[in-house]
Amino acid sequence: MRIANALVHDVGLCDIDIAAGLFTAVRPASGAPVTGDDLDLGGALALPPMVDGHIHLDKTLLGLPWVPNQATGDRVIDRIEAERRVRAARTVPEVETGSALVRQVVANGTLHLRTHVDIDNQLGLRNLHQVLEIRERFRGLVTIQVVAFPQSGILRSPGTAELLDAAIAEGADLVGGLDPVGIDGDMDAHLNVVFAVAARHGVGVDIHLHDGGESGLVQMRAIAERSRALGLHGQVTISHGFALGSGPIDQVQRTCALLGESLVNIMTHGPGGATMPPLRLLAEHNVHVFSGSDNIRDAWSPFGNGDMLERAMLVAYRANFRHDDELASAFKMATVNGAHVLALPHYNFHSGHSADLVVVDAPSLAEAIVTRPRRKLVIKAGRVVARDGVFIG
Repeated sequence: MRIANALVHDVGLCDIDIAAGLFTAVRPASGAPVTGDDLDLGGALALPPMVDGHIHLDKTLLGLPWVPNQATGDRVIDRIEAERRVRAARTVPEVETGSALVRQVVANGTLHLRTHVDIDNQLGLRNLHQVLEIRERFRGLVTIQVVAFPQSGILRSPGTAELLDAAIAEGADLVGGLDPVGIDGDMDAHLNVVFAVAARHGVGVDIHLHDGGESGLVQMRAIAERSRALGLHGQVTISHGFALGSGPIDQVQRTCALLGESLVNIMTHGPGGATMPPLRLLAEHNVHVFSGSDNIRDAWSPFGNGDMLERAMLVAYRANFRHDDELASAFKMATVNGAHVLALPHYNFHSGHSADLVVVDAPSLAEAIVTRPRRKLVIKAGRVVARDGVFIG
């Protein structure tokens, strides 16, 4: 199979050869006519598949009647309690709404996900089982990495420490955490549980950290020190990291340096109402920064659509990126940086790698990010799985 006249960023107009679901060559366009199963892109832009490094498949209410946001305040704890009420009233299983979201993100060009799954003393492991079923439904189409996430805290939700251990044993890939100080009020006790589970099972860590200011920076440095002590090089992520955009500059610089030395990753989704991590400063310290959708039509937020090309635009907008190379760096956060953090094998346009790509009508990567055209084609292992923004499967 040949994909003819594909515009590849930083390469030019190319022909892409595929055999047995794998790339076999990317070469200058030959101009030869297409035959049989060949596709002629006519100069459309071919991109690597998107990587959504932070999504909540079990939380989404996508496809259900509109549910107004019920949080009575703007604190994280207010949103947690509102969500517990919403999910207690649910009648449609998470496997159905989560599957609807997977189909939507595939139509938007995402083929790799890291999803956080709520584990607490209200749910037990129910949501984990729902998401593991979603993963099985879409096996071979989408890779889904699962984080066992203590959304209600660990200390304030008795029994959750044991549930996190059980979640890893039953199929979760990483252990999560949540605001050790802001939610549980005890940084060391919270981190002791998280890193003990990681050490017992030999898995990575992904901690939600909303806490801002000096407290948030202290927690980041503690996470980095524990990561380094356990040799978890590149396997620890701090999601959000709002404190990097709100703390004293000398402490922020010190923290960024430690994150880089400890190989701790940062995830940002380009938040609408919170501070952004300083992306340029993090890059100077060689910190891998990637992005994700976070909440999509759930009890936390009515917004979100699972479009990582749009997410790249939002990150760039929040970071005041205006030049083409800066826009390209925002796109990397939604693609190759996420692939690196998720340790995805065989990613991107290289011979022998899975023939996965996304096609958009745009004359350049920068314009694609700014205009976010509907995905013309999404191709998985050489097979079209979405066309013109519609999931085919």
